[in-house]
Amino acid sequence: MIPIPDRVRRLAVYEPGRPIEEVARQFGVSSADEIVKLASNENALGPSPRALRAIREAARRVHVYPDGGSFYLRDALARRFGVPSSCVAVGHGSNELIALLAHAFLEPGDSIVMSECAFIVYRLVADLFGARTIATPMRGWTHDLDAMAAAIEPRTKMVFVANPNNPTGTMVGAAEIERLVRRARPDVLLVLDEAYIELLPPERAPDTIRYVREGRPVVVLRTFSKTYGLAGLRVGYAIAPAEVVEALNRVRQPFNVNSIAQAAALAALEDEAHVERTRRMVAAGLQQWERGCRRLGLETVPSVANFLLVKVGAGRAVFEALQRRRVIVRPMDGYGLPEYVRVTVGTRRENAIALRELAAVIADGVSG
Repeated sequence: MIPIPDRVRRLAVYEPGRPIEEVARQFGVSSADEIVKLASNENALGPSPRALRAIREAARRVHVYPDGGSFYLRDALARRFGVPSSCVAVGHGSNELIALLAHAFLEPGDSIVMSECAFIVYRLVADLFGARTIATPMRGWTHDLDAMAAAIEPRTKMVFVANPNNPTGTMVGAAEIERLVRRARPDVLLVLDEAYIELLPPERAPDTIRYVREGRPVVVLRTFSKTYGLAGLRVGYAIAPAEVVEALNRVRQPFNVNSIAQAAALAALEDEAHVERTRRMVAAGLQQWERGCRRLGLETVPSVANFLLVKVGAGRAVFEALQRRRVIVRPMDGYGLPEYVRVTVGTRRENAIALRELAAVIADGVSG
């Protein structure tokens, strides 16, 4: 028997949203189209038409290795955000960039600071590298950035702020971020994970990339998985000081972003019309879910992202009952929220089906 090191045995396993195909097989559904998946905060509109055209064109050259430095995508991102291309790193989703930050900056005995109910991958990555996680309480379902600043200790290397936050859908404003930037030590990286930021109207989004332009120790993470609808291609990026990007490039694998993903992301970046359609769909869907939950007597956490936390009672039981009814949502017990499920905003039809089935589950007494 091959021995597995204790440090690996102790690691928690991330629970992703279940794939449609897996649920269809489990319940004997003949077509995956009969399943409504509202579990992984994907864009129900799919990718932009421009991205699909770029995918078809790039597919003709998949026998050739991709551009190892993602030159054209990095250049386009640099021009869009007014930073040198040396301040842009591209990864296999923003999750890879979180792991690369840990590779580059965490050592056993170090610590990270995060909110107690934020994206669980921060904690999982810290555990992998033998670092301690300091999790501060939320305030009204929102990051308490003053508490996070106060929690920084001598061996803290990174502070992670998901904004908007997954799984609560809440966000902090520019003034709170400014206080945190000013209070944090200059040798601590402030990692602002903005996976859902494009879903906000531009005037509501804090200008965090200005801190990189000012030379602050700030890393801004974004992704093409959510608003841009390219989750299956896994491409994200970081805007960060040049020395941080250099460190990430030292620890990443060669050709970490495939050629189809690079081409699709480059095309999607220019499709503002698709982004605006997505914003309108999400805004309407959130209203549809909030109204539906009120009718069912269920509490929700006000969200600015494309998902909603719903208090259903026995979250895991409701999740399992909905699966049997061909609706996939996300249980939240892994986040310490056993009474909640997280639902992604889908199309109007998908939302209506999921609300109908949720009503039936509640009527059956599953929620306890």
